[in-house]
Amino acid sequence: MNEMPKKVKIGFWGYPNQNLVRELKAKYDEIEWIDLDIDFNAPDRHILPDSYCKIIKNIINNALQMQAELELIVAPIGKDKCDSGWFAAQLLKDMDFDVIECCNSNVDKKRPLRISTSNLPLYDKFDIIMNNVIDEKDLDAPQCAPKFGFWGVPPNDMEILRLFPDETHVYGWTRCVESGTPADIEEEMLVDPDVPTVFYAQAFCSKCQLAKYLADKYNGLYIDIDDYANNSIKAKIEAFLRLR
Repeated sequence: MNEMPKKVKIGFWGYPNQNLVRELKAKYDEIEWIDLDIDFNAPDRHILPDSYCKIIKNIINNALQMQAELELIVAPIGKDKCDSGWFAAQLLKDMDFDVIECCNSNVDKKRPLRISTSNLPLYDKFDIIMNNVIDEKDLDAPQCAPKFGFWGVPPNDMEILRLFPDETHVYGWTRCVESGTPADIEEEMLVDPDVPTVFYAQAFCSKCQLAKYLADKYNGLYIDIDDYANNSIKAKIEAFLRLR
């Protein structure tokens, strides 16, 4: 009898090194990739401080919830992610996970932007860009001039993206991901000064530093959200979009 193809589950976060991703695809017959950044409502194991980045909490809590299922974890730890990602990799290794550390420091071979600058709904823009991290495809969508901008990483609370009109361009780290250069700080700080922009960072994330600075510099709206957006945050975003 022919052996069934081996299917494995591999956890990851951020934007893993693509050479490593290809090596793993060649090694295993079938892979289910699990983005540990995402909030899967895993119980909080209280490994991290209460006041800490929700995305990093997701990584730790999701990994522990799925520990028996995960073959290994691919852990970006360089400037393409953050020091907290590096620390998370060390904690998980100490908890007996098989962790492969990697860096994705490419800043030269940029892909053209097709989704960040499209007229797709903002929620769909983020969803498509991040789903293209593991299974790279040539993407295209109708382009539009920006009426607004959203700068930042994919929010833990993705629903706030539905508050924005379709003519909202993506800036910040997510735009860098589409271009294939997640460690490109110049691209991450690139903002159109004529486009009213919301600068978002996850609460307790070091990117709050960039978000607040750029919001002040370009007269944008700075917001940080710990977990899910409350009505006050939503009202603040809606008022900014109406008034600007």
